[in-house]
Amino acid sequence: MSLTTLPPVQPAPLCWRRSFPGGPEQARNARRFVGCLLDGCPFLYDALLAADELVVNALRHTKSGQEGGSFTVQVVRDGGLVAVSVTDQGGPGEPAALDAAELAESGRGLRTISLTAASWGWHGNGEGRTVTAVFAGEWDA
Repeated sequence: MSLTTLPPVQPAPLCWRRSFPGGPEQARNARRFVGCLLDGCPFLYDALLAADELVVNALRHTKSGQEGGSFTVQVVRDGGLVAVSVTDQGGPGEPAALDAAELAESGRGLRTISLTAASWGWHGNGEGRTVTAVFAGEWDA
């Protein structure tokens, strides 16, 4: 009888999710939530920027920012990948990374995410959508 060496067990992905009321003061709480989960992450500041931009977009452009609205932030860590997602209550437009005018005061959030994240995307419709930014890199924590 011989012993067989089993391949190393890969850790299961970690997933955290939290819902927030739809007020603008909740953006800070969402950043804290993401920051605590990703403490020590080499791309922490990019992930925090993405979380902030996605929350602000949900509050400005969807029903999540209206009276009684809410949004959900999810963080998934799977090895060297981290996905930060915000699910809103839907709205009339679709998320797009636009080139803002030089003097525009807003409109650069998704473009910035597209330049700092390994990838980003969204799914959903006018009743609710999820926008996700994915970051990749070595992380020993």
